[in-house]
Amino acid sequence: MEQTIFWVFAAYTLLLFCITFVTSRKADSKSFFAGNKKSPWFVVAYGAIGASLSGVTFMSVPGWVEQRQFTYMLTVLGYLIGYVLIAFVLLPLYYKLNLISIYEYLKKRFGSATHRTGSFFFLLSRTLGASLRMFIVIWVLYEFVFSYWGISFPLTVFLFLILILLFTLRGGVKTIVWTDTLQTTCMIAALVISFFLVAKQMGLSGMGMFNQVVKSDYFTFINTDFSSRLCWWKQILGGMFITIAMTGLDQEMMQKNLSCKDLKSAQKNMLSFAFILPAVNFLFLCLGSALYIFAKKEGITASGDDLFPYIALNSLTPFAAIVFIVGLISALFPSSDGALTSLTTSFCIDQLKMEEKTEWSKKKKTNIRHLVHLCFALLFVVIIIFYSEHRDKHLIDTLYQIASITYGPLLGLFAFGILTKRKVNDRAVPWVCIISPVICFILNNNSQAWFNYSFDFELLVLNALLTCCGLLAVSRKAE
Repeated sequence: MEQTIFWVFAAYTLLLFCITFVTSRKADSKSFFAGNKKSPWFVVAYGAIGASLSGVTFMSVPGWVEQRQFTYMLTVLGYLIGYVLIAFVLLPLYYKLNLISIYEYLKKRFGSATHRTGSFFFLLSRTLGASLRMFIVIWVLYEFVFSYWGISFPLTVFLFLILILLFTLRGGVKTIVWTDTLQTTCMIAALVISFFLVAKQMGLSGMGMFNQVVKSDYFTFINTDFSSRLCWWKQILGGMFITIAMTGLDQEMMQKNLSCKDLKSAQKNMLSFAFILPAVNFLFLCLGSALYIFAKKEGITASGDDLFPYIALNSLTPFAAIVFIVGLISALFPSSDGALTSLTTSFCIDQLKMEEKTEWSKKKKTNIRHLVHLCFALLFVVIIIFYSEHRDKHLIDTLYQIASITYGPLLGLFAFGILTKRKVNDRAVPWVCIISPVICFILNNNSQAWFNYSFDFELLVLNALLTCCGLLAVSRKAE
């Protein structure tokens, strides 16, 4: 079985490199950063599903069902509201200013220190988030394939990063919008096929398995306990702002949208994506319920992130194991190639001011871009290896907590800039953006003891509000 999985992985990777070869011909910095503004909107919309879901969703959302049941669908409803706001508030702003990095808006609105601060928080959040998304996939492949051949986990991580570097180094966004399309197709196919294979193993049809899900205790959507993390209004509110922050204020997600030829195309892309995503998430929750029902019947004790891989690789047919691995690999590459490209873009444009360095030759800019790309890949390796020693049962929970802390200042900066006309003390902004997350981190760790209240996604909103209050304190009326 290990050899079969390896050859499936090798064939899939080879297919990706073929697509990369075709799309990266005559690639330059413009195609790397913005895809030459020629990406078809429907391709971007479809491919964004795979990029937004990642390996964490593929394994953690089904494993989360035991803890959260179907209350996650209210979070997804909040996502839908957030995507509409992105389409009609943020995208028009980005296209009007003709931005490559969306954080250039902060420079135009507030100044250079704010610009670099906003970019820093994106770099921090995306580096941590992308590393953990990659970890969960690499860990499974290591446990069930590479460890049998005596390859260590650090070496496995290093090998994967080399592959990812090879097919993102030249093409950038121009390549990613097409590889994401392939990967989204494989991930959704794996999700649907896995559901039917679990049903078949239990002697049920697909509809019979769905009826079992509906009748189960997992099929619960509304929680009215105000103090609970799962309270319905927290889910909707948090989902809306998580989307605005992690998509609308995220260079990786917006870079693909900004590669569309015009605003109208980008808006069609965003709205199409917004209405497809709830259906896909519903399928993930149905699969999670089916896995737990199957596990209970078979006496399987695995849960959380370990549930799906354990059942797929140990309790179903060899075909189910192959389907799972294809879906998992499909979840790995979109969450890593896009992250590397967006991190490289933000660092080069926002921190190094590469576009302003007219004295630099084209060759020098390309060499620096390659070096930055390589450095972020090596940073991924370090973080993944570190997390392997300190992993959590529900990785998706960890990711959202990181996002609530690190994206809060970004949400506050953009909200203050769009909703007010006040001028801020540019040099004071970095301090405001450091203090707000620190306060939220302390509150999140002590709120249950202090107030008998548990924060969920709404911690992001509080973080942004504190940032706005701090900006108000260091601002003055515009002349």
